[in-house]
Amino acid sequence: MLNEETRGFIMAHREEEVCRLALKTVPDKVDLHAALQQIEGWQTAVHKLPSWAGRDDLWYPPRISMEQCSSESTARYKREVVRRWLEAECIGVGPRTMMDLTGGFGIDFSFLAVLFDRAVYMERQEELCLIASHNFQVLGLGQAEVRHVDSALAFSEWPEVDFCFADPARRNTVEKKIVTIEDCEPNLGALQEHIREKSRFCLVKLSPMLDIQVALRTLTHVAEVHAVSLRGECKELLIVLSRKMSVRTVFHCVNLETSQPDFSFTQADDDNAACVYADRPGRFLYEPNASVMKCGGLRCLAERYGLNKLHPNSHLYTSDEWLTDFPGRRFLIQKYCGFGKKELQTFMHDMVQANLTVRNFPSTVAELRKRLKIKEGGEDYLFATTMADGHRVLLHCKK
Repeated sequence: MLNEETRGFIMAHREEEVCRLALKTVPDKVDLHAALQQIEGWQTAVHKLPSWAGRDDLWYPPRISMEQCSSESTARYKREVVRRWLEAECIGVGPRTMMDLTGGFGIDFSFLAVLFDRAVYMERQEELCLIASHNFQVLGLGQAEVRHVDSALAFSEWPEVDFCFADPARRNTVEKKIVTIEDCEPNLGALQEHIREKSRFCLVKLSPMLDIQVALRTLTHVAEVHAVSLRGECKELLIVLSRKMSVRTVFHCVNLETSQPDFSFTQADDDNAACVYADRPGRFLYEPNASVMKCGGLRCLAERYGLNKLHPNSHLYTSDEWLTDFPGRRFLIQKYCGFGKKELQTFMHDMVQANLTVRNFPSTVAELRKRLKIKEGGEDYLFATTMADGHRVLLHCKK
């Protein structure tokens, strides 16, 4: 697909700005459009897929596929989830098999395929199939079978496998982001019975913006839900579907590339948790990470870590004892006050800059920042929230 002149141009210019390269006059044998696609893809991969960016023989797809593909860290996490399920299901006697219904660029497929003896990749876009065929060969994935097919319309193309992976497209025809299961392509709500017929278990990747309770009402046989954050930002919502009807769904909250511990629970754990509410802020403040906030389990979190919750809807916690680990941010409370005019003036004396967060509070960050007359940033952290007795407080904290 790329001649020697085009490959040479890519290697010579791949660290330059793509918008400037697009204006260059190049020799006739250089396919500038293809070169720019590869350069832009490589520049994205440097941060998103470092082990792939370290190779010079891989091909990259158009921008939208690079934006939608998993990062290397999240792909490795999926591989460990699937590895654990293979062991739990005792799938190891005879060849292990998998299919990917929505191949795309093939990042997740390439990381998952190493666990299997046969791995079928299905994709409706011919260009992505060509790129995947090349990359799988370069990566030594001899077990990979690439099929150019719309898997949602060709059930006869589905092999019977141990494991199925699906990452439905989350954009409509005008590239507007969509997050409901029914509006994604393919519609897994309509396909889930076919998936259970053909595979023993399935891992589905969904938008992190999707309401988990909506997903649980749409999909059945849900064994696990994983909210996967990367350095504090929730990137993916993963759902494990089993052929067996699950007695209970286990929620897993992870924050990759941090030292924060994973947090797992069931809905029964949260419903039965003895949650204590604080009558005043303690010495330390704890804010759950994005994955915990996505999945919930916020009563269970308080009980498990021995913390007091500030308010049922504030989702902030406090204690007088320092926790050495917590699935979120931890702060030392310097002082706190109410929102009386004189009290607030004394409290804010000489403070001109702070990181401001509002939780269960009637004003927005912008409104409160204007009222407090402070700029964003610095080493001070302000939390405006409501206590269990309805009293509103402003907490001044240090990380």
